Amino acid sequence: MNQRKAVENGRRRPSGTDGSDFSYRMVVDSRYQKVAQGKSRLAALIFAQGVIQFITAIALYLNKLKGVTVDPLLIYSTAISFVSLLLGEIGRKRSRINFLRAYIFGSSAAALTSVACLLKSDQYLEIVRGFSSLEASNFEFLNLGAVFLGVAVAIFAVAVTISLVSNMAPPKKTS
Repeated sequence: MNQRKAVENGRRRPSGTDGSDFSYRMVVDSRYQKVAQGKSRLAALIFAQGVIQFITAIALYLNKLKGVTVDPLLIYSTAISFVSLLLGEIGRKRSRINFLRAYIFGSSAAALTSVACLLKSDQYLEIVRGFSSLEASNFEFLNLGAVFLGVAVAIFAVAVTISLVSNMAPPKKTS
């Protein structure tokens, strides 16, 4: 075996600590690398969802202050989304598959409910009509944009979380 003599500050380093043993080191399974990448992607998506949900909550609050009637289902959707974000963050940090599955379900349900509420409201039709003539206020566009951006981010987050859960599960034994 061909060993190099590493000298550091005039002292010889112990064999194997200078990197010469690289061929004997263990290789990390690609599944674990995928889990680490998935967790970092999910962290960014959860942060983005949190910001979008915060904007949506502010929009709901401002609508309430203006005296506009707010659909209770939209309020429940926002609350479900915040709870699912909390579950997703706990599941991501602690590698809890059940929390991540609850996050997938809650995030999907909240996104679908918010789109359904937006589509059934008269405000959506007014915004679409006002968009062509630019009569709608910036606040209405912000609300519409937050819902659609939230749905897009939720779709990516669900896809990343499903991939993460599949990589976190132990491999199937072949018999």
